[in-house]
Amino acid sequence: MALMVIAGASRGIGLELARQAAARGDEVLACARRPDAAPALAALCERSGGRVRAAALDVTDPDSCDRAARELGARQADLLVCNAGVFIGRGGLDDPALDARAWRETLITNVAGPFFVVRAFRARMRRPGGKIAVIGSRMGSSAAASGDAYAYRASKAAAANLALNLSRELAPEGLAVGVWHPGWVATEMGGPRAALTPERSARDLLARFDALTLARTGLFEDHEGRLIPF
Repeated sequence: MALMVIAGASRGIGLELARQAAARGDEVLACARRPDAAPALAALCERSGGRVRAAALDVTDPDSCDRAARELGARQADLLVCNAGVFIGRGGLDDPALDARAWRETLITNVAGPFFVVRAFRARMRRPGGKIAVIGSRMGSSAAASGDAYAYRASKAAAANLALNLSRELAPEGLAVGVWHPGWVATEMGGPRAALTPERSARDLLARFDALTLARTGLFEDHEGRLIPF
């Protein structure tokens, strides 16, 4: 039985990761900005038999991240999943949604967020053998540029770079880090036309997390294990 922490578990992929992890016997600290406003997460906690526990965590607030990390007490996490993210503005240069507020919210959530979460939980990770998974996107790859969704694409490119740098710093501590593209998933963010269900994406991602080792730290791959260029 592993102890997993998921930042961004109120719905979508994060919620499904928590559900499947608990179903296979893992224990999950499922973090959300407002657990009291996440009925699906509350329902999962209730029916999980104690395997899933909710905690408040705002990834943009370092103090909130520290408080969530203290929820573990003296226990050590086997896996930390940085899943929280936003997608604002899907158009090109003339998209009015890509204003200063959108850029600030996107960058602090999608880039600084994983940094704050990892920094808060670092001392509470199992050593050696602990793993950190950053949920990225193929849209952040240099091979996927298409002239739209600028803030999101830039943030996911930066998140991949962040994960790569974390892998270098944390390898001597016995912690492995990877970044994953979950696929185009039918969630609130991905939309109804997306090709994958959250169930399939989460199942694949859990298998990829299980396969992560120190020998493979710093990788960027999709939910099926295909490597993605940074």
